[in-house]
Amino acid sequence: MNKVLLHLSRIFLGFIFLIAGLNGYFVIFDFEPFIATSPEAMALFKFEYLLIFEKFLEIVCGVLLLSNRFVPLALAILAPIVANIFLLHLILDHSLLVLAVIIVIMYSYLLFCYRKSFKSILEKKPSH
Repeated sequence: MNKVLLHLSRIFLGFIFLIAGLNGYFVIFDFEPFIATSPEAMALFKFEYLLIFEKFLEIVCGVLLLSNRFVPLALAILAPIVANIFLLHLILDHSLLVLAVIIVIMYSYLLFCYRKSFKSILEKKPSH
């Protein structure tokens, strides 16, 4: 069961971030997005270059998760993005709060499953 949940979480998050990243480029370049973005959320992206870079990272991490390559790297890159998604929907735009909570739960589960990959960065006195 753990392997199945691990793969489902990885694939679900990969799909979510790939679609969200692509959707962001539709919004940036004034095309009709797949998923409507609330005005409250878009108001936060005053600097378009930040949105372009974030959406690029979402696409790359989505592909990495879907291909099961460099998963710990993808998780490390996605940490601040997941935190911002959760806080945005918790505080400002409640429309996708349920999805944000699901993303946090699945991300946390993947982080738990790959915890050995992050063990060395938490050492008090790292060896050379």
